[in-house]
Amino acid sequence: MFTNAQRQVERTGRSGTPRDQYLQDLVTQFQNATDEESKEKIVANLANFAYDPFNYAFMRQLNVLELFLDCITEPNERLVEFGIGGICNSCVDPANASVIVQCGGIPLVIQCLSSPVRNTVTYALGALYYLCNPATKKEILKPDVVRIIREYAAAGAVNTSFSNMANAFLEKHVDS
Repeated sequence: MFTNAQRQVERTGRSGTPRDQYLQDLVTQFQNATDEESKEKIVANLANFAYDPFNYAFMRQLNVLELFLDCITEPNERLVEFGIGGICNSCVDPANASVIVQCGGIPLVIQCLSSPVRNTVTYALGALYYLCNPATKKEILKPDVVRIIREYAAAGAVNTSFSNMANAFLEKHVDS
């Protein structure tokens, strides 16, 4: 559910932790975590906060988008999945998309298209849908990337979510 400042005050109460501080605490926990399972849980939690536009400014301020990008370079497939999920959830916002692009995120997102994890591929397709614009088309719409997306579009019988996401991407950015 999307929130606003008034709703956030109501949910937090007088003794609760303000959202920006809560997100900062999660980032600090991630930085101090030594085991993979804790990191996975924290990144999954941060990715869930990336759904809500109320959190976007906090996430940029706390470099959470960069943390997501770092996660998708890890060998741990769960960190990759949750990192690209956070990117997908947040890149609908143009300011967030700009940060992701400026930090070299497009090649990292494209790399996720070849993941063996279904959610990772779905999130990558969704992220590319929102990241693709006149300034980024040249980088995203390379023949190899379009070929992969067309293959996912044709895979309707195997995976409907891949097919639907890929077809939406193609309709908006390639075949229009």
